[in-house]
Amino acid sequence: METFELWPSGPVMEKSRDAEPVTTDSVLLAAFPALGSVERAADFGCGSGVISLILAARSPRLRVDMVEIDPAAAALAERNTALNGLQERLRVLNRDLRTLRETQVGKYQLIVSNPPYFQVGSGSSPEEGRRCAREERLCTMAELAEAAARLLGDGGRLAVVYPAERLAEAMRVFSCHGLEPKRLRLVEARAGKAPSAALLECRRGGRPGLRVEPSLTLKNPDGTDTAEVKRIYHLD
Repeated sequence: METFELWPSGPVMEKSRDAEPVTTDSVLLAAFPALGSVERAADFGCGSGVISLILAARSPRLRVDMVEIDPAAAALAERNTALNGLQERLRVLNRDLRTLRETQVGKYQLIVSNPPYFQVGSGSSPEEGRRCAREERLCTMAELAEAAARLLGDGGRLAVVYPAERLAEAMRVFSCHGLEPKRLRLVEARAGKAPSAALLECRRGGRPGLRVEPSLTLKNPDGTDTAEVKRIYHLD
């Protein structure tokens, strides 16, 4: 089994074709929500478990339910959890998030999700096995919103990342499910470039009022990583 570290002396993961590779968007999302006093969280569509591993590294008090419908990806998340000795804090649920109920998993203070980005037929992967991870074949944006609204406690937060082109749709859908958009941060490859992604945090039962934060820029003009990206990836 071949493994790699997310950063020097950081979480260890198995190299595998059983889930989507670690993406910049997942790492940025894992760094986005404030954890503070959060003790109970969920990772919807956890894939290999990268977001949960980073969240656990950020907060030693955090316990995360990692929900993944694909058996192979769920098994990989289990192995990555064991590689890092986090079985007591990270629990993999090979389940459909649309059927989860409060009595089964409890109320969460935080839910994170790097969901399928594209509507069916608009973002096909050349590999059939990865289409469910990239297209909304098994869970639409509205279904994600419904599940999060059902499983979050009052004042609980949902943090997601979507392509910038779907931001207006996401804000409308989540708001209609009682998840009020409260924080927004756009991600741009270089300063002045059109944003490619949006990090959005919504609060269950929150009052209207959106805080738009400075854009997160990935690269300097010379192509090197910005200071913030180096901090997020523990490269400085």
